[in-house]
Amino acid sequence: MKEARYYRKLDNNLVQCTICPRKCVIKPGEAGFCRTRINKNGVLYSLVYGVVSSIAIDPVEKKPLFHFYPGSPTLSISTIGCTFKCPWCQNWHISQVDATKADLSFYDNYAPEDIIEYAKRTESPSISITYNEPIVWLEYSIDLAKLAKANNIKTIFVTNGYASDEVLDEIASNINAANVDIKCFSEETYRKYIKGDLKPVLEFTEYLKKKGVHVETTYLIIPGLNDSPDEIRQYCKWHYEHLGPETPLHFSKFYPQYKYTSALPTPVETLENAWKIAKEEGLYYVYTGNVPGHKYENTYCPECGKEVIRRYGFYITKWNLDEQNRCKFCGAKIHISGEKWKEAPRYWWLI
Repeated sequence: MKEARYYRKLDNNLVQCTICPRKCVIKPGEAGFCRTRINKNGVLYSLVYGVVSSIAIDPVEKKPLFHFYPGSPTLSISTIGCTFKCPWCQNWHISQVDATKADLSFYDNYAPEDIIEYAKRTESPSISITYNEPIVWLEYSIDLAKLAKANNIKTIFVTNGYASDEVLDEIASNINAANVDIKCFSEETYRKYIKGDLKPVLEFTEYLKKKGVHVETTYLIIPGLNDSPDEIRQYCKWHYEHLGPETPLHFSKFYPQYKYTSALPTPVETLENAWKIAKEEGLYYVYTGNVPGHKYENTYCPECGKEVIRRYGFYITKWNLDEQNRCKFCGAKIHISGEKWKEAPRYWWLI
């Protein structure tokens, strides 16, 4: 255990966690909603500092980040626990673990320095805190991000965006990129299924963008839940107005998972219709996910409409940009952070 950094002490040995908008008030001997932080005699402790459930090398496109150092490898790590309770979570076996009941000796334990050493050894230009929610072990995530910055390594958050206003600056000033998972565009759905709120997620995403963090968003389309054309259009309008037309948006295909197996997989036609809605609303870069080989996982120039990056799944197969990330056909700027990875991919899928 390690004392938490983001909390305040209250009377009668109560503590209030401040990492997410819930701001759980926790009694002695009890844990907060995410089950990763426990009050012991008026002191809040993180149970998961350095507890690593997964470590692997992924293509950065798998995060998914299509416009951040394209083609590069990223060292991906995760812990256990989450600030949400999504019944369709694909990583539920780690995100829904109760750290107060789990045998934590089952997991590896790494100091931030160990992860930096892994990144250097595998020649990874970035570290992704992913698979489960990076905010539940924010003390570790920030310590790692600061050390990564000192070693010229980028930090990526793959996150649900449920962070409190008290930690926004700490996150935005220490990470380089984020993919924020927007579950739907309905407060009612967030509260009923996810056990959270939409408004703080939108505010978090907009704040990162304003602070210069590279942002992309993912919207998993679940049939019968968040797939109405009106809801998708409302989200696309918000995305355009608050994140800008140049911010990439990924619509992902749903497959039945965890406790949500009654819905069918997302029809490809639904993804295509969402893509068309986003383009009608003025977004430059819109993608479909979990449909390898589909034409909408490619990047098209917003000026001339020509294909400038072709992908198959998470891999780049054709590159029609110059050294300044301009379209080779018309010279228009394509909004990409950093340069294309020049080395042949060398991924260690499991370290």
